[in-house]
Amino acid sequence: MVIISVEENEEKRIDKYLSEKLEISRSKIQKLIQEEKVLVNDKVVSNSYSVKMEDVISVNDNLDYTISVEPEDLPLTVVYEDDDLLVINKESGMVVHPAPGHYHGTLVNALLYRYGKLAGDDFRPGIVHRLDKDTSGLMLVAKTEEMLEKLSTMISEKQVERKYLAIVEGVIPHETGTVDAPIGRDLRNRQKMAVTDVNAREAITHFKVLERFSNHTLIECILDTGRTHQIRVHMAYIGHPVMNDPLYGKGKTDFGQMLHSYHIRFIHPKTGKEMEFEVEAPQEFQDTLKLLREE
Repeated sequence: MVIISVEENEEKRIDKYLSEKLEISRSKIQKLIQEEKVLVNDKVVSNSYSVKMEDVISVNDNLDYTISVEPEDLPLTVVYEDDDLLVINKESGMVVHPAPGHYHGTLVNALLYRYGKLAGDDFRPGIVHRLDKDTSGLMLVAKTEEMLEKLSTMISEKQVERKYLAIVEGVIPHETGTVDAPIGRDLRNRQKMAVTDVNAREAITHFKVLERFSNHTLIECILDTGRTHQIRVHMAYIGHPVMNDPLYGKGKTDFGQMLHSYHIRFIHPKTGKEMEFEVEAPQEFQDTLKLLREE
């Protein structure tokens, strides 16, 4: 089953929308709709239904997504590189690896163009951990199978320090805090994660206030765990969603959520040397801070 949460603000026929989103033929989509395998907000619809913002579309079928992932000449900022690994500064708006609706323009497409085949499977070559599409910043990429295994183990055993900058809604009164709350799939919206006890995993986020504004706060976050959407879910849970977050906050601008992975530190598995990297937040992030300071 594929579930899509509609974030576009334009109305479009559902058969055309899904054909473009899933990159399969319109006739196949129409057949699935006729077979009542396509539901919108848990209801059967016709081919002429116009999708709307915040619709949740489920396609209950084993769709064939055996599409080859092609190398693409895309901008790629490499902060560090050796024979074993890369440190990438991912831009906001770039999807990390191919998935239904995102077979082109991903970080993996860019990596394949520059480096050819990397370690791991065909859809996630070299990917040790991921960042959300609209989250920018530092990521580790493995070049070899040995490094992929070692870095993945280090991530799971909390041996890689990752720090994020986030602008959140509201003014946080205390200087530091820890959110220790399990995260699992949201039972009401399968596109979202939530703090829940149902099929959840441990999730711990530490945060520190860096600067306060009239209605927002700049914070630094450090993760003990790496759950999907962790910072976004935890900050929304305590009443301070990340600014511009389309899923957990008040909405989205052209730039997306104000969340940036600015720092990473780890011991190189092969050399034993401590590796530490920091990158500035994107210009849009910095421009937003400037505007907040002028309020």
